[in-house]
Amino acid sequence: MLLPSACSLPWSGPDADAAAARLARGLAQGELEGVPVVGDRAQVQRQLDRVLAGAAVLGEPAVAGGGVETGDGTATVPLTWRWRAGGEGAGDDWRYRSTATLEEVSRGGEDVWALRWEPAVVEPSLRGEETLAASALAPERGRVLGRAGSVLVEPRPVVRVGVDKQGVRRAEAVASARRVAEVVDVDAEAFAEQVAAAGERAFVEAIVLRTDDLGPDVRARVEALPGGRLVEDELPLAPTREYAAPLLGSVGPATAEIVEESRGRVLAGDEVGTSGLQRRYDARLLGRRGVVVRTAGGQGEPRELFAADPVAGKDLATTLDPRLQQLAQDTLADVGPAAALVALQPSTGDLLVAANGPGSEGYATATVGQYAPGSTYKIVSALALLRAGVAPGDPVACPATVDVDGRDFENYDDYPASGLGRITLEDAVASSCNTAFISARERVSGEDVSGEDVSRAAEAVGLGVDRDLGFPAYLGQAGPDDPAGQGETGAAADLIGQGSVLASPLAMAAVVGSVQAGRTVVPRLLPALEAPEADPADPLEPAEAQALRRMLRAVVERGSGSQLADLPGDPVLAKTGTAEFGEEEPPRTHAWMVAAQGDLAVAVFVERGDSGSGTAGPLLRSFLAGAARR
Repeated sequence: MLLPSACSLPWSGPDADAAAARLARGLAQGELEGVPVVGDRAQVQRQLDRVLAGAAVLGEPAVAGGGVETGDGTATVPLTWRWRAGGEGAGDDWRYRSTATLEEVSRGGEDVWALRWEPAVVEPSLRGEETLAASALAPERGRVLGRAGSVLVEPRPVVRVGVDKQGVRRAEAVASARRVAEVVDVDAEAFAEQVAAAGERAFVEAIVLRTDDLGPDVRARVEALPGGRLVEDELPLAPTREYAAPLLGSVGPATAEIVEESRGRVLAGDEVGTSGLQRRYDARLLGRRGVVVRTAGGQGEPRELFAADPVAGKDLATTLDPRLQQLAQDTLADVGPAAALVALQPSTGDLLVAANGPGSEGYATATVGQYAPGSTYKIVSALALLRAGVAPGDPVACPATVDVDGRDFENYDDYPASGLGRITLEDAVASSCNTAFISARERVSGEDVSGEDVSRAAEAVGLGVDRDLGFPAYLGQAGPDDPAGQGETGAAADLIGQGSVLASPLAMAAVVGSVQAGRTVVPRLLPALEAPEADPADPLEPAEAQALRRMLRAVVERGSGSQLADLPGDPVLAKTGTAEFGEEEPPRTHAWMVAAQGDLAVAVFVERGDSGSGTAGPLLRSFLAGAARR
């Protein structure tokens, strides 16, 4: 006969409530080391391990014990179980109650409560040799969308190439691993080690290939090997391998780091975002996995104990234009060095294109590259001069060389002799005269106008302000952190886009886009994300924007951008740029060109090129011509 609860009648034996709390903690952790048991401890622990082994996908349960009832040498412990079926924060928790029985026994000269083990302690319907068997149900991953709801990333067919060890001797499997690695061009020794270490029935993956990328003889060569196997599957992919790859990111098996950071949302083996937008917005795109829990083992048929349906991930909308993005990828396809092409819409800031050439080797040159912008930065310097009182038609000196603290600055190698001497600021921009801007530096660094004004001019056209755009982005650096310690030589170099000035192609597209729009343009990729406001200390004035457009138009009409003069459609504004870098003699050069036409602003960058007009110019022309065709 059971006596009243320990809460209502003092019990002279061991503390049952403390024993119940210890038991709940032990069950939650799957470890009974601190819990006395009736019988052989090791055997009971093995039985508990066996019951819980199939529930790994549920994670660690929360178990609470309370309302203990004690009787004649026994205690009944009600246990409340909660498993997070979908991970941290999920709504479909599996909740139920079970009961454990404790016996009062003597251990080491004192009375303690010991667990009388049975599988029903874990789940009340388990009988005999039955265990839990939980299976995860993968949700449908959200798509990455482009402009006007176009689909950029969706499930596309792939082939997993590897070695299936089932039915193959270990030595044969390892030998096949080396041969498979040679076929698909992966590290042979590393893959052989993976195959050797895997279980005897494991399929070990060497590489995942798009079905379209599978060479004509790969299947035959792999399947001819002992254990060689190709598994058809699907993965969320963009239209092509290169298509905005660093920005969009990729999906693959969750790493140990991702699993740990997810707090139960991601399990080992889950396909998750591993880079780019896929990684940053994985929680949105992945959705929530479902689960079904059944009994396993025992004499009867498996019974379903719990089920939660998966919840599909949500789509992620972007502003990328599928046609223009592909056009940009095609434009850069044959460029050997690292290269990028960025296009945005000045009226909205919408990022339409973020393309990287094959020479970037997966690096996001377009959005996070940090390079000296060369003469494209003269857009900023020209604005600083306008604010210092120099009008487009005012004369400036353009000598062959100019000395600054013992350093000679000169123009680019084939600068026309006819462009030397006394010229207008507009002509200095059109012909890209370095010495004219450096000669006029007193107008922007003297008593009335400080070096800070150049930084403010850069800010007015969107360069040099750190903003969170919802994706990795570098918006440039307009001069050193400490202008006072820079020196005259450094300040002079900054005016022509060298020295301490840095920019990404994204930043330079925003600069020329700001000139076209007549206000600071902040790039925007994710419409659902509230974009940071542009709040420059000295905003771009309408008259300033008009003067800059006039000078950038002159670049096309009679200057270094004349190759764009015959493009159909709206007038084209442009600026070329060539920036020296490295320690070689003669130095290597970056090639830049930026342009705006109608509601399109574009920046083209090639890490190693002859000049902005000669290397980047033809790429920009090709892109603008293609963009005009509908």
